[in-house]
Amino acid sequence: MFRRWLEGFEQFAIDVILERRYGKRAALLRWFLYGLSWIFRGIVQSRLWMFRHRILREHTPGCLVISIGNLTVGGTGKTPVVEKFARTLQDNGRRVAILSRGYKSKKPPLFRRLQRKWLGMERKKPRIVHDGQRLLLDSSFAGDEPFMLARSLKNVIVLVDKDRVKSAIHAIEHMGVDTLILDDGMQYLHLKHRLDICLIDRQAPFGNEFLLPRGTLREPPSNLRRASYIFITKSIPGGNAALIERIRKFNRTAEIIECTHQPLYLQNLYTQERKPLELLQGKFIGAISGIAQPESFENGLRGLGSQLEITKRFADHHRFTVKELQEFINRCIRRDLDMIVTTEKDAVRFPHSVGNLDLPIYFMRVEIEILSGHESWQELVDRICKPGSFLPPARFFE
Repeated sequence: MFRRWLEGFEQFAIDVILERRYGKRAALLRWFLYGLSWIFRGIVQSRLWMFRHRILREHTPGCLVISIGNLTVGGTGKTPVVEKFARTLQDNGRRVAILSRGYKSKKPPLFRRLQRKWLGMERKKPRIVHDGQRLLLDSSFAGDEPFMLARSLKNVIVLVDKDRVKSAIHAIEHMGVDTLILDDGMQYLHLKHRLDICLIDRQAPFGNEFLLPRGTLREPPSNLRRASYIFITKSIPGGNAALIERIRKFNRTAEIIECTHQPLYLQNLYTQERKPLELLQGKFIGAISGIAQPESFENGLRGLGSQLEITKRFADHHRFTVKELQEFINRCIRRDLDMIVTTEKDAVRFPHSVGNLDLPIYFMRVEIEILSGHESWQELVDRICKPGSFLPPARFFE
């Protein structure tokens, strides 16, 4: 009951922030959050100042650290970009580990935590989602994004811990890693970044322009100057001139790469059968999701020729129950729909089995496709992977 209330309030707050809710309650909450956002801005800028002036110190792990992150909360399509980086670098001879904080992942059972503490392991070892050979944790204990990355990449190390300095030390000393990718790492300053890659969503580059909690910005847009490379995600060919001009006001030298999330195929959630995207054409479907920007997913389904009849949205990172899924399936059956489609990120949070599967449930597999900036991308890969290549200087302390 409390979980449902909390998710309901979270969704209400998100709707208020994104201007989807109006009325007295929404207006009061907006003004309250606006005041808090100025306090948050002061904290963010003070923290950066302290790192810049060495009052707070970062840890230098002794190997290449690549941060992939963003200025906004969620919705930029970061996970497929992390996957593309990790796969490309691993294929080019680097020994890669992805370090994630495992947002909304469950803690291990109490007995296991006590056992680790008694054996002196609690402060030394992060959670290992994938050791480079085997998948060791499910999505509930790994977090949905780390699990999704580990399952897709198969031979890349994935570690989860809020203390990513600890994860870095373990990856280097015990797993022979020479390249660390910080998943959602732009604001994680305790580990020294050699490269900062910032993602900007073309559809909502800086959210509603307010900082948290009134808006979705984690930092002011001016802090974009820390980025070495900027990826504009969800791009359309030739449609980013105004956005690039604005980016250049904050960062005149970073390489800009435009990319899109390219759908590849549909995969059945429970039989693992793959189907071509043409299956969607003319079909009447239901869409269910728990992501930051469901509109992008739903518009993508329409763009592939489907007739989207029913949509069901949950809060970001929602873990679906059998009851919730069964109710949605029954709604779709009553409307005589052809199938249900969800995102790959949501699929890892679905229950392992459902009673009534008279309607097939698919997730849509997507990968990053570079539209513009191929030379910059190849140059970046070569700088990282080829011996003796030159890497641009870190920008944090400029």
